Amino acid sequence: MAELADLAAAAEAPAPSLLSLCLDAVAAHLTRDSAGVGADRNGWAGGCCSGGGPGEFAEEVGEEAYDEHMGPEQVAEALPWELLHRLASRLPPAALESLHHAAHAGCCSSANTTAGLGGQNGDRRGIKRSRCEDFNTAWQSLFKLRWPLGVNAGHDSVAIVDWQQQYWEKHLQECLDEAAESAFLPSFCGGISESSISAKIMNFIYRSEDIPRQHSRLTNHLSRFGCYTRCLRLQGVLCTAETYDLLQHCKLERLMFIRIISEPEVSSVCLLLSCHAETLLSLEFIHCQLYPAVMDKICKAVLQEGSQSHGIKQFSIKSSRICETKPLTISAGLLKFLSSGKSLHLLSLHDTKMQSSFAQMIIHTLLESSCGLQTLEISENNIAGWLSKLNRSSTSSSLALKSNNSLNSLSVVNLRGNNLQQDDVVDLHKILIQMPNLRDLDISGNPIMDEGIRSLVPFISWAIQKENPLLKLRVENCDLSSIGVSELLECLTYVKQPLDVLSIADNPLGSSVAAVLAKFLGSHVRDLNIEDIDLGALGFQILEEALPMEVALSHINISKNRGGIRAAYFVSKLILQTPNLVSVNAAANILPPESLEVICNTLKQRTCNLERVDLTGNFHLSSTSFPAFLEFKKHGKPILVVPSNLSTCAPYDDDP
Repeated sequence: MAELADLAAAAEAPAPSLLSLCLDAVAAHLTRDSAGVGADRNGWAGGCCSGGGPGEFAEEVGEEAYDEHMGPEQVAEALPWELLHRLASRLPPAALESLHHAAHAGCCSSANTTAGLGGQNGDRRGIKRSRCEDFNTAWQSLFKLRWPLGVNAGHDSVAIVDWQQQYWEKHLQECLDEAAESAFLPSFCGGISESSISAKIMNFIYRSEDIPRQHSRLTNHLSRFGCYTRCLRLQGVLCTAETYDLLQHCKLERLMFIRIISEPEVSSVCLLLSCHAETLLSLEFIHCQLYPAVMDKICKAVLQEGSQSHGIKQFSIKSSRICETKPLTISAGLLKFLSSGKSLHLLSLHDTKMQSSFAQMIIHTLLESSCGLQTLEISENNIAGWLSKLNRSSTSSSLALKSNNSLNSLSVVNLRGNNLQQDDVVDLHKILIQMPNLRDLDISGNPIMDEGIRSLVPFISWAIQKENPLLKLRVENCDLSSIGVSELLECLTYVKQPLDVLSIADNPLGSSVAAVLAKFLGSHVRDLNIEDIDLGALGFQILEEALPMEVALSHINISKNRGGIRAAYFVSKLILQTPNLVSVNAAANILPPESLEVICNTLKQRTCNLERVDLTGNFHLSSTSFPAFLEFKKHGKPILVVPSNLSTCAPYDDDP
């Protein structure tokens, strides 16, 4: 019966048109051709190293055979754009690359011919150029088909995205990651040239079986599509002289190196950096051993001999040791690199095992440079006392501090987790006051306590009222009490230009901070994080009763505060009195089962812009206890996010 139903459905379906059948046939032919299947040919896939393309192919197989062969260049020349567009949507990436390359070659050839004959350079060239550019839609479709979750939201902006370049760049990164995984296996032996790409990836590219083995070589893909690569992430195991040979013709702009440890890996990294020094804009090292001698080599490779500056805009070192402690040795090359960074906009030194003397030298170097640094991150390092040493060091540092362009341009400063103490904040104040454009300050994870935050309040009062006001402040896990935070909130509440983002999470504040916190909610703050501040049921009750009639919040995190049913009542009232609310994180608050009904009753009255209320981590809630919550959705997704079932959700344990 099922077979009869299928036959009946097929009979009712409209027959494909002759044009559609012809396009399908041409697409099938180009697909086989790009994969090198049949006719004893290797195919012509375009890409970086295609050279003369079909011309070279004709010389190999003979003019007679080539004349009978309808290659991508003949198809591109023969078909009008409307049909080329429909054909492109039927092709896999390798075949589309061939057609795109052939159309582009014809475009350039026709333009040159027209110009040589003295004709108008605009008409015919414009038509041909549109053929080349309009393949972008086909490439975008292929990208979304292969990586449906990999489309950056920024791609929807006005800027035109080269989807062909994006596709091959992401494809090569996937191939390199796969090769790195294989190289880490104990059974792996040989070089990168012997690495083969998996059948899954090959099927995405060719959509064909029985693909010649040479097509699946990593070296083949790097040589053919490497010219599209602008950004690469390389594991140390892939940093070899062979990889350098394959990538030296790329125009790399961003490089990330992971686990660079051995001397051969360092040498290959230096070769790559030296080769791409003119185009490189961003450089990042993660989990590497960057001792001073190694750092000197790397910085020398970037800063070409005879050059007074480099073009790096973003420089990051994360979870990598960059200095030696016995005896204390610091890379002179790194300091020279920083002083020569005229274009340097971002400097990030995260968990680099630096000490206060090294941090002092970094700041001293930046003070004496003239770079337009916008983002400075020195985080997760033990540098207590670094600024006091700087302030007492030399007269030149003091003069530089008073009139310094590098500090003037800073807009983001992240000093999270540096073990800064109360006295450090006093010295930090002297530095921060020299940053008129500071918009984002993070000093979380430093035990500055109430005395430290009091020392910072005068700066904050000034910073939120200056021409370019401070917009984001994070003081998480700073051993603050309700007294110190109350003073901070009072400073922030009654100002014309409120903060956009404030985080006071992970400080043991207790319910006594609730009243002043409720007043602060009326200051038009947009994003508030009060996770794990020990509000308890009493704190949420005070917040609910003192909540202003209209709140400007868009996002709030109240998780891990053990609020119980009072937290649910607060969330309900907040939804009613916050028209622009987008998300609430109320996870791990020991909410009882009736909390779902309380919040749902409020959602029946008003949802506005609300997209998500996170109730995970509340082990008394489940999707089966009150299934009516599923009726509330935004953009097709449930607004309320609850634990899937009772058995898999352990209670939140806030016991240290």
